[in-house]
Amino acid sequence: MDKRKVINAYRRGFITIQECAQILGIDSMQIMGMVDDPDLAELPRALRKQPVNG
Repeated sequence: MDKRKVINAYRRGFITIQECAQILGIDSMQIMGMVDDPDLAELPRALRKQPVNG
C-alpha cells in the first residue's frame, strides 16, 4: 500500500496512529517522523501530473 495514502488516512482521522504504524509495518515511534515529513504528504489535485493525451 502507498505510504502517502496510509499517512493521509491518519491525518484525516480515518485510522489511529497505531493502525497507521501497523499497516506500514513499523513501530509507533518511527511513524511520528513519517507523519511530519512533508515529502509524504499527498499532492493537491491541482498539482498532480495530468496524463498527456497523445
